[in-house]
Amino acid sequence: MKRGLILAGLLLGLGCGVQAQVVDTTVCDVVKKPASFNGKMVRIKGTVVAGFDQFIIKDVADPNCGFQENAIWLSYPQGTKSKAGPVVMVTVQPAQNFTGKYEAPARTPVAFEKDKNFKQFDSLLAQTHQKGADMCLGCTRYEVTATLVGRLDSVSDPVLKRDAAGKIVSFGGFGNMNAYPARLVLQSVTDVTPKEIDFSKTDAAAKGDAMPGFTGDPHVALDPMQKAVEKLSPSPAKDETVRALGAFGKPGENNGVIITTSGAANEASAKDESLSAKDSPDGVQFNCYFNVDRLTGLALSRAIVHVGEHVADLRKPKPGNEDVPAIFLENNAWAITTIAGVMSGQKFLTLPGAYQIWNTSWPAAERNEKMISTLKDFLNNEAMLSQ
Repeated sequence: MKRGLILAGLLLGLGCGVQAQVVDTTVCDVVKKPASFNGKMVRIKGTVVAGFDQFIIKDVADPNCGFQENAIWLSYPQGTKSKAGPVVMVTVQPAQNFTGKYEAPARTPVAFEKDKNFKQFDSLLAQTHQKGADMCLGCTRYEVTATLVGRLDSVSDPVLKRDAAGKIVSFGGFGNMNAYPARLVLQSVTDVTPKEIDFSKTDAAAKGDAMPGFTGDPHVALDPMQKAVEKLSPSPAKDETVRALGAFGKPGENNGVIITTSGAANEASAKDESLSAKDSPDGVQFNCYFNVDRLTGLALSRAIVHVGEHVADLRKPKPGNEDVPAIFLENNAWAITTIAGVMSGQKFLTLPGAYQIWNTSWPAAERNEKMISTLKDFLNNEAMLSQ
């Protein structure tokens, strides 16, 4: 009996001494072979960007890792209740009536350290660029370089899989549009170093261009926006805007698109990786998050079009676009967002990182080329997406 108690004590002592090993790595190493890091605790020095529909970590040494997604999505643990994160976000989830095989992943809880380093980190990333706010979508004042420790969740391939009929049967990776192959669920942060983004040129150009728009609840704004667009003269731009707004369905319709203005798009929730509690016409649910505190006036109108374009492209892609990389989907969303602004008479539009994508003072013959060039630079260098 005594021998058994001693053995039990030794085993208990051994168990208490075992801790998850932390692996030092880089963003580029993770996105190169994401599946090899799944479930591991990692330590990464990276630069964090909180954008319009991004909350990502890019590599410090070589941000362009050479892959379609050159970043890791960042999430806080569930219940963190902190401020930094994406302004809008679309995620795809199996509905309650999903007919395929799906098993929610089991995740090891993260022992989160909400210390002064984290509070400084979160506060910096949550600070918005104030001047010209109506024309600068999701623009934050800082990007932050830090050493991040957390649980790495990953998949080998984040592309949404479809059957022969185009229906989604597999749900891809993490973050906006489920597009990222890896997600870091933060445990702790140290070595916090901010870099202020220079908006001086775009602020000077857009001075005094605040425009009225829909405010408050996207549910309320959607119907008048749909009616307003229907009155426009026929054009390809009108057709695409109608398609984007139509993705939300008609008032009161259950089409599997859920609009929410509460909750935490910056947190990793087990609920979001499980079957939804609601049915959907095609067994797939599209969760659309809007941070209305940062979407006042014109910004809310643009955000609705942007998110609607994502849902339309994901739910019913155009022929040949069923498995395109995330850069094409982001390009489509930003293009129609900009065009919607142009159709309504907007003079300027700036994206996170101080990328001005629209300026009526540009010579008319150069506008298309400037828009295309700016959007390409933004997607490659700010959103960290490539072909």
